[in-house]
Amino acid sequence: MVTVYTAQGEVDETQVRSFLEAHGIPTTSWGEALRKTHAFVLDGLGEVQIQVPTEYGDRARELLAAVERGELVLTDDDANP
Repeated sequence: MVTVYTAQGEVDETQVRSFLEAHGIPTTSWGEALRKTHAFVLDGLGEVQIQVPTEYGDRARELLAAVERGELVLTDDDANP
């Protein structure tokens, strides 16, 4: 597994994971225990690493880079497939 994104909250995590999965890329989260017990993100505490299988890493990064460039858009609908 490789980390392709660091989410800052549950909504961010859900949108990105749903977006990648809608493009056929399986995802998992790592590091969410603190957020689940304390429900906050502060100075990196509670961040969630979104990970994908290594063979999907390049494609996932390309899709996320396209979002950053404004070529693709993440919307609330991506969190509710």
